[in-house]
Amino acid sequence: MQGEIVSAGKHSDPGRQPGLRASHADRDRVAEQLRVAAGDGRLTAEELDERLEAALSARTLGELSGLTTDLPPMTVSAEGVVAEVRDVVRIDQKWSRVKRTGRWVVPRRLEIVTEWSAVTLDFTEAVITESTLRIDLDMQGKTLTLITRPGIVVDADDLRLEFSKVRNQAADSGTPVVLRVELVGSKSHGRVVVRRPRTRDGRWRTGRRAALPARD
Repeated sequence: MQGEIVSAGKHSDPGRQPGLRASHADRDRVAEQLRVAAGDGRLTAEELDERLEAALSARTLGELSGLTTDLPPMTVSAEGVVAEVRDVVRIDQKWSRVKRTGRWVVPRRLEIVTEWSAVTLDFTEAVITESTLRIDLDMQGKTLTLITRPGIVVDADDLRLEFSKVRNQAADSGTPVVLRVELVGSKSHGRVVVRRPRTRDGRWRTGRRAALPARD
């Protein structure tokens, strides 16, 4: 049925079909569930890498289900789009990388509290349902990387910087704004980088440099 809601990584009765061969879509759903769990702080970067490798090489549904038994289900639509929008997502990490990539749902607000942990938020395939995302930062060290696409703008006017700087390398395409990312809070010792995704040859997709709002 069109629009039916199912849980990521689950089939109609996965418990009774553990030996059923997994499809590419099955592996992708579990991989996305793992990435979301890591972004929520439920998995370390090492655990995420290990489980992703196992998910992408899994042959059966039973192998896949074993990778998410200790994680909450992620609600997605039949078309594979995340349907549940959370009001607040908190990322609290020390000395470990944090990545939110692929087809993830953008919450209404993000709280990022990190110490010497690089954070990457890739919006190129993200599901956007709100016009504004507020990111409350308490980030010490390393780099916050925002990978954007046309229609996404970043406002860092209210972000307090200490031994840190902001670099916006994203092109201004003139596309109507679909998401405004507001950075507030504090960033010390490190950088905030806003850029487009890399091309196949490893270069960044750039164009006319888009400046962030002027700071006093």
